[in-house]
Amino acid sequence: MSEAVAVHHGNFGRAAVYNLDKPILLHAHREAHLIFKVDGGDAIVNVGDVDHLVRKDKAATVNPWQPHSFGLNDSPSCVTLVLYIKPMWFLEHSKSVEHALSFGESSLKLDDRMMEYVARLANFLLSDENHERCDDMLYELMNLSFNLSWQGNDNNGFLDRTRRHYSDFRVRRAIRLMQENLSEESNMEDLARECGLSRPHFFKLFKRQMGLTPNLYMNTLRAERAIEELMKTEKTVTDIGNDLGFSSQASFTRFFTSNVGIPPSDYRRVAYAG
Repeated sequence: MSEAVAVHHGNFGRAAVYNLDKPILLHAHREAHLIFKVDGGDAIVNVGDVDHLVRKDKAATVNPWQPHSFGLNDSPSCVTLVLYIKPMWFLEHSKSVEHALSFGESSLKLDDRMMEYVARLANFLLSDENHERCDDMLYELMNLSFNLSWQGNDNNGFLDRTRRHYSDFRVRRAIRLMQENLSEESNMEDLARECGLSRPHFFKLFKRQMGLTPNLYMNTLRAERAIEELMKTEKTVTDIGNDLGFSSQASFTRFFTSNVGIPPSDYRRVAYAG
């Protein structure tokens, strides 16, 4: 059974060591995403309909809101170090807007220095020490990964790519409505109508603007809210699921496991809030 071995929340986002033994279906995150192998078998991360092998010397990167899925490569399980980096945190620690968080490649060939950082970070997260001390190492690994992803690529036009998002007022309205109605069963036909569009036109426009379907976007918002409630409140898992519109704890647990990789009760048990 897949499990979280350690989870650390901080100003940067979150870092986790997962022991994964089953696939994670297509999903997305607001944060940038890096996946490194720590132990066990190799894994495969699908980004943009392309499979990328994750092994000791190869990592996968995922841009904010970019749909991706996880699978095992002929192995029973894989222990991974997974980083979820807030774009604004990365920007605040960088020298200019040119360093805003968007990876140039979805697959990275790691050098010895980067593999050492991965091992040290994983060991640090698994220790009982103050996890705040790992932030410097985390940023260094993140910065090395970012720079490596752009070697041989043109790191220009970030603002142009950003302007394509949210440029249509109907997409902005849809996002606002989703954020205001996380506790309600999502009906995309009603949402499209609220935005003055047919359902097919709405899906096409939303995916062109945001890079993912409105269903995936809504699932991301609900998963984020669930993580926040698990970390910051004493609500039961059942109550959190009910607040998000799930009919039972079982349906909420299935949703959370599909989007995060582990059950919500396990996430709360091992998570450390920094």
